[in-house]
Amino acid sequence: MNDDFLSNDPRGDVPQARTRRYRFSVVWLVPIVAILIAGYLGWRGLTERGPLIVISFDTADGLTSGQTEVKNKAVPLGTVDSIRLSDDLHHVEVAVRMTSSAARTLTDHARFWVVRPRINGASVTGLETVMSGAYIAMDAGEPGGHYTTHFKGLESPPGVRSDQPGHTYTLVTQSLGSLGQGAPIFFRDVVVGEVLGYTMPPEGRGPIKVQIFVQAPYDSYLRTTTRFWNVSGVQVGLGPGGLKVKLQSLQALLSGGVAFDPPDARNEKNTLPSTAGPDTTFLLYDSAEDANSAGYRERIPLVTYLTSSVSGLTKGGRLTMFGIQVGMIDDVKLEVNPATGKAHVRVAMELQPERVLDNQQVPPDAMAGLLRTQVADGLRASVQSTSMLTGESEIALTFVKNAKPEQITMEGDAMVLPGQAGGMAGIMDSLSVIGDKIAAMPLTQMGDNLTSLLAHADARINSPDTKQALTALRSSLQNLQVISRDARSEMPQLLTGMDKTLKNANSVLSSYGGDTDFQRNLQQMMQQLNDAARSLRFLSDFLTHHPSALITGR
Repeated sequence: MNDDFLSNDPRGDVPQARTRRYRFSVVWLVPIVAILIAGYLGWRGLTERGPLIVISFDTADGLTSGQTEVKNKAVPLGTVDSIRLSDDLHHVEVAVRMTSSAARTLTDHARFWVVRPRINGASVTGLETVMSGAYIAMDAGEPGGHYTTHFKGLESPPGVRSDQPGHTYTLVTQSLGSLGQGAPIFFRDVVVGEVLGYTMPPEGRGPIKVQIFVQAPYDSYLRTTTRFWNVSGVQVGLGPGGLKVKLQSLQALLSGGVAFDPPDARNEKNTLPSTAGPDTTFLLYDSAEDANSAGYRERIPLVTYLTSSVSGLTKGGRLTMFGIQVGMIDDVKLEVNPATGKAHVRVAMELQPERVLDNQQVPPDAMAGLLRTQVADGLRASVQSTSMLTGESEIALTFVKNAKPEQITMEGDAMVLPGQAGGMAGIMDSLSVIGDKIAAMPLTQMGDNLTSLLAHADARINSPDTKQALTALRSSLQNLQVISRDARSEMPQLLTGMDKTLKNANSVLSSYGGDTDFQRNLQQMMQQLNDAARSLRFLSDFLTHHPSALITGR
């Protein structure tokens, strides 16, 4: 059949197949580009992929696998890869895939914590996570650490970042009060740091150590003589100006606070002390008054013994003079002599002359002699009440008039001042002395004598002799009035005659002349007559205005 077909072909030739040449299509570029991009992304992901680290937290609250990021200064450094419970079920282990750029910061100095909304005292942090969700914050820490991939996360943000300038210091106190972590540090009402935490002493005995951080440049204000005090809570007091309420700030009210004073230049050379170095330890005082009192270097120990009530007198009370504080009370102690059974109160004090005097006015070595002189002049120590509402008392140094002679004695290094009852006790003692004197008076006998005297006087007044004497006295007064009237009428004539006599005598004296004894005697007589006339004139004027003087006298 094939042969017939071929033989019937008029041309006798075998047909040739046609071939078409295909060109490169643009469509193939799409998968090629996709493969290249995928390869680049894979290569980039492998090159930028950092190590896998594990961070342990107490809880995974707010953390989500594949979403929660690790940030430092708002820059992403990694993403949470997985979250699981630890084998002991006490905490969670969070696996985080870090970026390659963050690998160099993974040292044992690095710290991690979860940022979530927190309320600490009066401060609120982490509010930005309300909408965006929690994230893990990282602090690389100081350089020079060892590389590691396992970390223990912090449950609260650290008080100090590694990149924050400043220094840490230690405060020593017996009680914290309301002071807690995150409490602010104040310098002239400006927040310059915060409290990092505190360390309790072994077995609970001894002072508590409080770690604080002071930011730069305020850390340069700290000197070796700087004093810190607690400003926690509200201070309420009653003074001469009335009720006083002192509040450092709302934050200090809720979370406590610490304040320190400016550099102290109170020294002999009037120069600032040296700057305090890092990790210096300072004493934390309970109040600003205690811190201020600690700055007085000149202290003279004093002691006084009292046998009256010392109610309201406590350690730390005031020692005053004329109402001005000149020292503090160190101790109040009741002492009983077993041999005699007598009791008294021993009050130990510290006199601080720098409160009112400087070294130029009274040198320190002259204070003892000054006190001895003042005691000889009547200086005594007594208890005075400062507030009737609170019952607070103080020791007052007062000068007592007509005080018994006393001298200062020594008790070790302390000078013993003579004491005297003061305040209500002193008033009661004075009233008791007055009462004893009144009780010693013979009041009954005096009353009997007074009654007898009044009875005799009444009998004498009502007697006939008294009535007769009064009648005679009335007649005498009438006669004297007549005599006085006659004397006033004749007195001008008498004075006129004396004037004429004096004039005649003067004319005779001038005619006689010469400087003889007779003349001198005559002049002396004339002077006496002149004085007598003047006296009579004065007598006449006085009787004119006061005629009763003839009876009653001047």
